[in-house]
Amino acid sequence: MKDIENASLLTHNTFGIDVHCRRLLEFSSADEACQIARDLSGTEDPYLLLGGGSNLLLTGDYPGTVVTPENRFEVTVFSRPDDPDGVFLRCWAGTTFDEVVDYAVQLGYHGAENLSLIPGEVGASAIQNIGAYGAEASELITEVEAVEISTARRVRFSNAACRYGYRQSKFKHEWRDHYVITAVTYRLTRTFTPKLDYGSIRRELETKGITEPTASQMRQVIIAIRRAKLPDPQVMGNAGSFFMNPMVTEEKFKQLQALYPDMPFFRLPVPLRQSDGTVLTVKVPAGWMIDRCGWRGKSLGRVGVYDKQALVLVNHGGATGAEVLALCKTIQHDVDAKFGILIHPEVNIK
Repeated sequence: MKDIENASLLTHNTFGIDVHCRRLLEFSSADEACQIARDLSGTEDPYLLLGGGSNLLLTGDYPGTVVTPENRFEVTVFSRPDDPDGVFLRCWAGTTFDEVVDYAVQLGYHGAENLSLIPGEVGASAIQNIGAYGAEASELITEVEAVEISTARRVRFSNAACRYGYRQSKFKHEWRDHYVITAVTYRLTRTFTPKLDYGSIRRELETKGITEPTASQMRQVIIAIRRAKLPDPQVMGNAGSFFMNPMVTEEKFKQLQALYPDMPFFRLPVPLRQSDGTVLTVKVPAGWMIDRCGWRGKSLGRVGVYDKQALVLVNHGGATGAEVLALCKTIQHDVDAKFGILIHPEVNIK
């Protein structure tokens, strides 16, 4: 286990924010995670559970302990007699998620192709319920292994127990900072059933003369689409899509559609009933609204909105987390003023 005092977090967040933490603990096994949990439960010092930092905005130095898994590739493949088409990949929490997707495609295990090139690590996929191009990690996750910080005991959670929703899970809310994830198991299939009807996937395949793509061709096309729309964090600091796409009621949708007939939208396959009785039926692209507010390609000091995708906020170099947060709040204000919708960050802000 690595134990570093006054550690830099510059390489632990894809936004490229140069901040420090008082202490950095990197665990390389579930046993070490248990040891860390015992240490954390015996102190009142704050702590932050961190993966690859691809969905994080650090607004300043962290005054406590940062806990992170060792970044290494570790995948165990197994089958179950009662599931002949299924193949299961048990992955170490610190494994880069896209390496898992690449590994699966090469071995002929299917279902993760649409999640190609999403940044971050396996542990974060179970917290954030990462998704893209009509697919979500929750469709694949069968089990999450973790260590409970208060008791230092190992626990396992089924998919249902995690209560997954759009970029949501209990790990982001009720269970926030209560568990250190150590491994995630995904169920893939030996049968390839491509998902083509989201975004420009089918069109991009057709331009290449491909009507019945292989899994490898699907992966390469999705990688190309993402690279054309999203900046490389190694070149320009960012956390991918910064805002979630908001969901609205049918009444609100009709009001917006009357004002903006060209507005793109996605109708939810199943209406979502809120605790207050409100029923949400349509998802509206936050990027489209940000673009209509004139923000795409614009900057506010050392931060800005990516010129090819308005959902992405970028660090032009040397920006602080506070500067990114100020841009976030300005965009939220402008979208609310124009459309009457409050958009919420997808990234975790610390």
